[in-house]
Amino acid sequence: MTKEEILEILAIARAIKSGALRPKMRAKSLAMIFEKSSTRTRVSFEMGAAQLGMHPLFLSSKDIQLGRGEPMKDTARVISRMVDMVMIRTFAHSRLEEFATHSLVPVINGLSDDFHPAQLMADFMTLQELGLDKDPIVTWIGDGNNMANSLLMLASKLGFELRIATPKGYEIASRWIETAWGFAKESGAKLRFGNDPKEMIRSANAVFTDVWTSMGQEAQNEKRLNDFKGFGLDDELFSLADKNAALLHCLPAHRGEEVSDKLFEAHSDTIFLEAENRLHAQKGIMVWLDRHAKERAK
Repeated sequence: MTKEEILEILAIARAIKSGALRPKMRAKSLAMIFEKSSTRTRVSFEMGAAQLGMHPLFLSSKDIQLGRGEPMKDTARVISRMVDMVMIRTFAHSRLEEFATHSLVPVINGLSDDFHPAQLMADFMTLQELGLDKDPIVTWIGDGNNMANSLLMLASKLGFELRIATPKGYEIASRWIETAWGFAKESGAKLRFGNDPKEMIRSANAVFTDVWTSMGQEAQNEKRLNDFKGFGLDDELFSLADKNAALLHCLPAHRGEEVSDKLFEAHSDTIFLEAENRLHAQKGIMVWLDRHAKERAK
């Protein structure tokens, strides 16, 4: 997806939120396949689709043939003949790619082990509303996970400064860094990577974090808690950022680990605005996909 396309989706989302745009997608349908459970992803897509006049269909992998071993490509070829678009929240990114390859309709990444773009659209929308989208200095502190990967792709395409601080051994995969540098050559993005959160957070005006142990990594929790010592955001560490810096968290938060309860509550208005914007950003994505599907059909 290009910079122009990303900004177009965000403009649609903001217009929907403000009431300036009231799109209707009556008689359209969204299949939502969940191999990973979720709060924000399900509610934002299901209610977003319903508010657009669509029919949202929740499909747990346990309730469809995927749970009984049907190949992903066969599920794609069946479901895409019956709905207008599909959202998938899964584990391996390759499963999402396989579905998209065989789907006859647009497929939205609701989350994979490698990326979470639907969340990042809401995150940048929040920065826009806070007036922090013009030449922002953004810092990521935590695991080199799907959220960090997504933020890296966003920064490299939109052209802003991003600093990523991860513990040793938890860095972003080299293939994604190489991809980002390719985009950055065109956009002018400034990318920095390191293992010192104090160095990376200095003067940042937007700071992102996430849980240290994601779904499916529970067996690693004790080791991760030890490896991530010094990466927890608290008043002392956050004081190194710009005095008006925003704190963003995709939720759910493990207070006392990646962020202190006190700091979380001090920035709760921003964090829950970010959560609310999942609804509007998801509507922006679906409206944009519908518009472009119509254009391709002409």
